[in-house]
Amino acid sequence: MAELPSPRGPERDRERDASLAAFEAIFGQSPMGLFLADTELRLIRVNERFAHVYGKPAEDYQSRTPHDFLPRVEADRLTAALRQVLDSGDPVVDMQVVGTTPGSPGRRRWSISLYRLTGTDGHPAGVAGVATDVTTRQRAEREAAHTRRDLALLNEAGARIGNSLDLETTARQLLDVAVPHFCDLAAVDLYQALLTGDEDPVGSSDGSAEVRRVAGASAVSGGPDSLGVGDGSVSVGAVHRFPFTSPAAKALRTAQIQILGASGTNGVSEDTGELDQDRVELTAVVQSTLVVPMVARDTVLGLVHFSRAKGSEPFGERDRALAGELVARAAVCIDNARLYRREHERALLLQRSLLPPGNPEAAGLDIACRYLPGNAAAEVGGDWFDVIELPGHRTALVVGDVMGRGLRAAVAMGELRTAVRTLALLDLEPAEVLTQLDEIARGLSDPSGGRSRRAKDRDTEDLAEVYLATCVYAVYDAVTRRCTIANAGHLPPVVVQPGDPAMMLDVPPGMPLGVGGEPFEEVDVELPDGGLLALYTDGLVESRHHALDEGLEAFRNALSSAALPLEDACDHVLTSLDTHHGEDDVALLMAQVQGLPDDAVGDWTLPPQGQSVAQARELTRDRLEAWGLGELVDTTELLVSELVTNALRHGKGDIRLRLLLDRTLVCEVWDSDLVQPRRRRARDTDEGGRGLQLVSLLSESWGSRRTPRGKTVWFELGLPDGESRGPDLAEALLSMY
Repeated sequence: MAELPSPRGPERDRERDASLAAFEAIFGQSPMGLFLADTELRLIRVNERFAHVYGKPAEDYQSRTPHDFLPRVEADRLTAALRQVLDSGDPVVDMQVVGTTPGSPGRRRWSISLYRLTGTDGHPAGVAGVATDVTTRQRAEREAAHTRRDLALLNEAGARIGNSLDLETTARQLLDVAVPHFCDLAAVDLYQALLTGDEDPVGSSDGSAEVRRVAGASAVSGGPDSLGVGDGSVSVGAVHRFPFTSPAAKALRTAQIQILGASGTNGVSEDTGELDQDRVELTAVVQSTLVVPMVARDTVLGLVHFSRAKGSEPFGERDRALAGELVARAAVCIDNARLYRREHERALLLQRSLLPPGNPEAAGLDIACRYLPGNAAAEVGGDWFDVIELPGHRTALVVGDVMGRGLRAAVAMGELRTAVRTLALLDLEPAEVLTQLDEIARGLSDPSGGRSRRAKDRDTEDLAEVYLATCVYAVYDAVTRRCTIANAGHLPPVVVQPGDPAMMLDVPPGMPLGVGGEPFEEVDVELPDGGLLALYTDGLVESRHHALDEGLEAFRNALSSAALPLEDACDHVLTSLDTHHGEDDVALLMAQVQGLPDDAVGDWTLPPQGQSVAQARELTRDRLEAWGLGELVDTTELLVSELVTNALRHGKGDIRLRLLLDRTLVCEVWDSDLVQPRRRRARDTDEGGRGLQLVSLLSESWGSRRTPRGKTVWFELGLPDGESRGPDLAEALLSMY
């Protein structure tokens, strides 16, 4: 009896047919390339998408191998992957394969995934593959990666470039950002005129002006440390010129970026289509260079050279744009640094021009002074000191500090210093000088002249326009060896008595100048021969590294231990206190007392009688002959008689005559009248009125000052040096008529 067919047979046939139909649908309609390979790694079948890539019918791929449609290296890689999957059964996912297709130019990239096929008997039957064209996606990813890199580079440039107001530092910061993230070698050249402070930094419009290499960087092992110009190389700090026909000179002239040896140009300029002559200048290490002009505020400041070594990707248009943005940011910072340097140098020049030149001289004092400006990056300050010679061999010593920094502080310092000199020559008492300075400082703060409010009563916003300054003013008398000191909010002077440690003087501190409304007090201190008086600003003793009290104590210790000549003692103090921190300006004024000896002073009191004129001439003659100043006897006698006569005619009470000998001869005549003498030009018919005119003609200087009990009229004569002749009395007398 025959077997009946199994009822499952037709059902299995239908399932097989449905599976085959589904496979054909997937194989024929899939947007991805599908292929099947046998155990010999030959293609059995490919779908239309796979075949379309190479422009051949699908049946033409039967029995072909990867070497028939891929480059050799890529074909070897794919063959090895097929063999690995067939042998191990482990799939390969997203294998990148690069090749070309007949229908499209350029290289294409595919992502290929492989898995093994197994027959019904469980043995390997072949390998199936899925190929997806990822060229566009890969380009987009590369574009995104480039964009991220560019943004990261620009972000780093914004964070690192421009943190300093120094030209060279800013140039180095640019190269620190660019090398090696953007290029392998780089250099910055700036116009020499720009670095020397010339008002016109361009100097030459044809691009051949002198430039200086201010920075260079290299990330090439064994490569050049600096980029070349012509056949040589330029080291950092060297001054050179670019040939007129060079791309560098062209970039300076046109302010346009030049590319040398760019990808695909073979040395041909992308702007003109002409051969770049400097192509031959690229060394064996460099294959591509960008020459980028540095432009700020429509002014070309210099050039930046970016170079990539052989083996790196040549520069393209994207790199040109990125380099331009990097250099533009650095150019603004360098131009700001240039402008700051120019203003800083002007302010520093102004500040130094207002300080006494060298070590000033004074009667009865040895002077040593030091001024140390803050570091180059800091703004100039308002510290100042001055030594002012006063009549009667007296000397005014001044140290002050305008609060704030910059040109404004330097200008305020100059104005106050000039005012101090003017007030000092009026021979006012120290407290009165500070009172007048306070009024002047308040006037500077309020140009309209209004003084309705004191500085300490003003709003916070107003304080930005207030001139505040501290100042200590001391007057030393070489005859009495007494020093009168007044203080306006400044650090107290330090005195060193012979054999004793240094001590701070107890001087009422007072309020800073510009505050107003508070009186100033003064104290008298006697300074013996060999005594030392030190005036200083807070930059000497104050620092962020230690408290003010510590600095003052260190200052006193340095003075106490400095048993040295005055100049050496001054240097010892600066060395001991570590004044090189550069946080603030430092002013130090040290004066050592060498009072006038008793035999250098002649002091007499004369009665208010007519005979006193002859007596004054006789006393003067005898004292000058004793001093060995016979050449000055006639002139001095004449002038003394004129002053004593005026004191008899216009004054009252006893007359005091004093002669002082130091570097000059000073004569003083004192009386009890408060009316100051005034010089006038006498008419031809006048019998008198020529006394002060004669004093002015024959003396080096003369003047008068008020005293607590009257006035003093004085004149000064230079000592004979054996070469120059003294004043001609006859010529002086004739010139008055």
